Amino acid sequence: MERFDRCPETALDWHRAGKGAVLATVIETWGSAPRRVGSQLAISGEGEIEGSVSGGCVEGAVVVEAMDALADGKPRELEFGVSDQDAFAVGLACGGTIRILVEPVGSVLSEDILDQLVKFRMARTPAAYVVDLDSGERRLDQSGHEHAFRMDRSGFKEDSRTFVAIHNPPLRLIIVGAVHIAQALVPMARIAGYDPTLIDPREAFGSDSRFPGETILHDWPDEAVQKLGLDTRTALVLLTHDPKLDDPALEQALRANCFYIGALGSTRTHAKRVDRLTASGFTEGEIARIHGPIGLDIGASGPAEIAVSILAEMTRILRKGA
Repeated sequence: MERFDRCPETALDWHRAGKGAVLATVIETWGSAPRRVGSQLAISGEGEIEGSVSGGCVEGAVVVEAMDALADGKPRELEFGVSDQDAFAVGLACGGTIRILVEPVGSVLSEDILDQLVKFRMARTPAAYVVDLDSGERRLDQSGHEHAFRMDRSGFKEDSRTFVAIHNPPLRLIIVGAVHIAQALVPMARIAGYDPTLIDPREAFGSDSRFPGETILHDWPDEAVQKLGLDTRTALVLLTHDPKLDDPALEQALRANCFYIGALGSTRTHAKRVDRLTASGFTEGEIARIHGPIGLDIGASGPAEIAVSILAEMTRILRKGA
């Protein structure tokens, strides 16, 4: 998903309210299509919409097809060419072509499957919605699509008519230490699609004046991390330099499933950190998950450049693995 929309949840609500609902999904693109594969549009039987499959170019035509699909209870595979003029209107240099799958809820996309998908999403559990466009078989998978989950990339299985829609939880960034680097990292992470949360029991650091509008927890870091939970779509960044604050959260992370753990400090500081964790019973393999010193080595100078190096390293690990 390009970002965490609520199209499945909205479609399920409309269906259960008796309005009728359809989910339209981009299943293939060529050229400069306005939305990526996996983007969705929910349409109710009363003409309400949520989401987008084209940035506005073809939504009207998709709604018409959705109403017909609701009437006859059958899916549709649609193909649209996006003209150069329309592409320019949604911020693209040139046009492209998109294919869209239209599925009425109930008759085609079963309420049970949609309900389970919504539950997976609420629980921050990655799920793949798999459709065989020839046989009509539909199912949910939680494994077997590891590369697609990591790349957050929906698409057809190789040489087949089987489409896999990846539903990943939103990316989260948990930062321990509301320091200067965090002031630069938080807005950068938001632009990159992360939902950041700051943890710092020192209220003078984690204040609304320093981080206006952000989520700030003043709990002890290990308690806050446990409360928030760590999963495969969460990055943990430790910035305090203070073992009393960093280590409790770090110990939680080393036995959790987060995709990235980074800790600020020099090579000497990290060596002392490794000694402390070894003495606490952590294995060499567990400790090796920590990126310390944090960030890609780009010769960063100052908080903003260090934040760039951290975000770059997070992206590399997310997309390419450790």
